[in-house]
Amino acid sequence: MDMEQPVTGLIQKAYNKLKASDAAGAAELLEGALADDFDNEEVKYALKCVHWWLEHTKRLEEFQNPYEKGGFILSQLKQYYVFLDRFDGGAWDDCQYAVQRYVFSSALRCFEDLLGNRMNQHDPGLLLLVGRCYKGVGNYIEALKYLEQAIRFRREDSETLAELADVNALLGEERAAKALFREAFFLDPVKIDLRSMESELILRLRDRLSSERGYRGLELSEWIPVWGRLWGLFSVKRELKQVEVGRLKQSIFSLETERRNNPGRDSLTKPRLLNRYFWLVDHYENIREDPALIEEILLKIKITDPEIYERYIR
Repeated sequence: MDMEQPVTGLIQKAYNKLKASDAAGAAELLEGALADDFDNEEVKYALKCVHWWLEHTKRLEEFQNPYEKGGFILSQLKQYYVFLDRFDGGAWDDCQYAVQRYVFSSALRCFEDLLGNRMNQHDPGLLLLVGRCYKGVGNYIEALKYLEQAIRFRREDSETLAELADVNALLGEERAAKALFREAFFLDPVKIDLRSMESELILRLRDRLSSERGYRGLELSEWIPVWGRLWGLFSVKRELKQVEVGRLKQSIFSLETERRNNPGRDSLTKPRLLNRYFWLVDHYENIREDPALIEEILLKIKITDPEIYERYIR
């Protein structure tokens, strides 16, 4: 008897249960598959993942408010990523896709109940969460609709901008995605959850920096806009308003001061400062500013990081 075929079928049925927000049903099917093939690594991996979610969502019944309930489900993702990092053998993509659908569809059911209230339709926090959930279940058109509404209230929120950029990239709107990612990583790179990004546009950059440069954690987030600019990803620019230019120069001054006074944080402040130098050079070039001012900023880039300077002027 071919044991592989029925086990494969049970795994797929379990994943379908997960996608339908039935983690308990998925666990039951996977237990049956494990009984048939105790050495199946995918079954063992999937069971660990499903049981993790069953264990960590036991408290759901304590929440009466649907916003809190949906928020609690999404809040478990960061802990789940830590749990996944323990697996040296990597992940089964089909399993992780099913888990993602389970998490976001479960949370979305909670949030959708709130959208009937007209006041809630103007809540940027709720709109962001709903948009993120629609992205997580693969409905990018609906995700775009809610994220565009959210950004009307949060025009300078890096998290919302990054989610909107990600959805644009998933929909094939690459130019818009590049412009939005550039804005998001300028405002506050560390606020962007790289594990929640799905588009190849940003994931390739993240993985390349991680493998080639060895960046991790917050340092990786800060260097993304620098290397994104050098490698041509953050190439879509816009004209700055005068008030933005003033804020940019003030930010540069503050970061230069912080680098002198707090060298222990240089791994984070240096890339953020370099990115702001890039923005100021772009602005000066756009308005055809005195070349001497551009040379002054280029010299600052050279002093800050000679390697980045050489790549930048190529």
